[in-house]
Amino acid sequence: MRALHPAPPHPGVDRRRFLGALGGLPLVAGGLAGCAAEERTQVDDGPIELSVFWWGGTRRAEATEKALRLYSQQNPRVSFRVTWQNLTGYYDRIATQAAGGNAPDLFQIDDTLLTEYAQRQIALDLTDYVADNRLDLRGLPPGLARYGQVAERTVGVAAAQTAAALVWNRDLVRRLNVPEPHTGMSWRDYVEWAGRVTRASGGRVAGTMDPSGDYRAFWLWLRGQGGELYQGRQLGFSSAALLDWFEFWQVARSRRATPSAALVEQADSGDLTRQLVVTGHTAASFAWSHQLPELQRYTDDELAVSSFPGTPVAQWPRASMYWAGFRGTRHPGVVVDVLNFLTTNVAAGRILGFERGLNASVPVRKFVQEGVTDLAQKRVAALGTALDDLLGPAPTPPPKGHAKVRTLLIAAAESIRSGRSGARAATSRFMAQANAALAV
Repeated sequence: MRALHPAPPHPGVDRRRFLGALGGLPLVAGGLAGCAAEERTQVDDGPIELSVFWWGGTRRAEATEKALRLYSQQNPRVSFRVTWQNLTGYYDRIATQAAGGNAPDLFQIDDTLLTEYAQRQIALDLTDYVADNRLDLRGLPPGLARYGQVAERTVGVAAAQTAAALVWNRDLVRRLNVPEPHTGMSWRDYVEWAGRVTRASGGRVAGTMDPSGDYRAFWLWLRGQGGELYQGRQLGFSSAALLDWFEFWQVARSRRATPSAALVEQADSGDLTRQLVVTGHTAASFAWSHQLPELQRYTDDELAVSSFPGTPVAQWPRASMYWAGFRGTRHPGVVVDVLNFLTTNVAAGRILGFERGLNASVPVRKFVQEGVTDLAQKRVAALGTALDDLLGPAPTPPPKGHAKVRTLLIAAAESIRSGRSGARAATSRFMAQANAALAV
């Protein structure tokens, strides 16, 4: 860990706002309110250090630390002790800290565990702060703001917005003289396109990654048919729907639209360096849209991005990840003020860029997009703009047990691809194990 120490005060600091945050009170304009805030915060008049924890690489760390330094410049009593690491072991570390009552004041989380952290009362309840706009989420798409709520209580604020995306090799597609895939293709048309790519390459490259174990793809496929992945704390689909999904991809494999099972299992690890679109084994793969710039760094060919196959209405304004506060923090008002700063401050937005995805606040996003020069980032922004008016309603964040369900879906799909299990047997086994995981 290392501390980000405050820099000299920044001219024009809104002292009333900061003092209101320190006291955990709403801001009220006028001199008397300012005096009240001064009196309220006299008991906490010394320096404040907040601990902040996230996962990610060096680029994310540099941008996040720079944004936090800007906050300290504007609020010189506050400094930050930051820690970051890769995703492996991240949640284990937070769980250990939370069990000891010493979780970070501010931490990054995704929808896999948001519900569980709310139910276990690890995450700070932000509802009242949102209600009086101390935490101002009015600039977020309504669905994006709602996707941080558990049981109608706000427990997470989108650090950025992303979309489930099809990433494809534009140079390869042009060399093969195959039409480009596009947003709005049906799943059936997409598999036909992928088979055409495989044939055009003489079998050297498969058309698409096999997403039969990808919960994002299955979830969007279900929503495209009016279904859901979950209904409350239970699965939202029948065994027949899952069997249809598995059999759909069995047909795709029989048409050689996808690569070998061994290659797919390699990509199922989630390691971006093993994505088949950058290793050259497929023309297209599946990722989060905000991952395009990093994927582009792993190949000399030009990559392009579009929405997942199926109707775009199946998608929703989705948080790539959230910022959450620790329920046991000694400085909830300051934590909220930092959250508000990271979400609504244009200068902070420009520093953070699109590393986590599109800025959550639409007004901030527009300012940031004006300064984007990287071609891959421009494509991420363009996809976000194209989807803005097409997205459907946000579901509730996944229930506790979602992480286990994701793992079980991958295992079921791999057992089918390898021939270790038939689709019906794998479906039955998954349904039993997933229901058990959600019941815990």
